[in-house]
Amino acid sequence: MPTTRETVLAALHARLQPLAALTLRDEVLPERIPAAGLIILRDGQPGEPEVTLSPLRYHYQHRAELEVVVQAGSGRASAFDDLIAAIGAALEGDRTLGGLCDWVEAEAPASVDLPVEGAAALKAAVITIVLHYTTTGPLA
Repeated sequence: MPTTRETVLAALHARLQPLAALTLRDEVLPERIPAAGLIILRDGQPGEPEVTLSPLRYHYQHRAELEVVVQAGSGRASAFDDLIAAIGAALEGDRTLGGLCDWVEAEAPASVDLPVEGAAALKAAVITIVLHYTTTGPLA
């Protein structure tokens, strides 16, 4: 049976699957970026939980990361903005990931343009996704 952490991360990954961009989990950056863009979900860190007693519960603010990449010769900024907006809409559509989380919240991206020799430039950002959830133990 998967842990709460894995269940929540799998639900986040599934929530992003319907987007036009290719969505991967913990994969290396491929050599080619799909025309619709690329999202790579990184598991991130659960951090130190707040602990409550009676009953014993561990309350995490897990910080997962989305690496978002768009490659285009022209219109790169608008394609990137469209993809970021689609991610935001997907998260806002179900802030609890079907009841698995107390709350899901994205932090604002800090984008960067990356030149690629002999190809269209990339626009990329890392978006931190904060997943608030509770477990019965640090390994549960």
